Amino acid sequence: MTEAGWIEHRRGDRELLGWMAPEGGGFVVIDLLGRPRTSPLPWLDAEEFLDDLGIGYLAERYRYADRPVRIGEVSTSGVTVIADEYGAASAVGAEPERFHLPFPVPADLLVAE
Repeated sequence: MTEAGWIEHRRGDRELLGWMAPEGGGFVVIDLLGRPRTSPLPWLDAEEFLDDLGIGYLAERYRYADRPVRIGEVSTSGVTVIADEYGAASAVGAEPERFHLPFPVPADLLVAE
């Protein structure tokens, strides 16, 4: 569930890119995983940051519980990540392990290096 006061930001095709959370005299950018991405910015800068960020980061490889995972589903109700050892998440017929995480995601969901 999003915090009260978060303002949705969508791109031209109405795809949700994230939120802007009022803080002090500016707005903190919140991504689709519920993570703050900036310190407070002016409104237009926050919008531009979200536009530039897009949603491509959802396709990155992550690590959770010392395992490689990929993002499967994202909503404010929770985030599902799928175990992805050796690309198994996309193998036909595979039934990889799934982890259901709260929103915002916990700090131990990390971008894999």
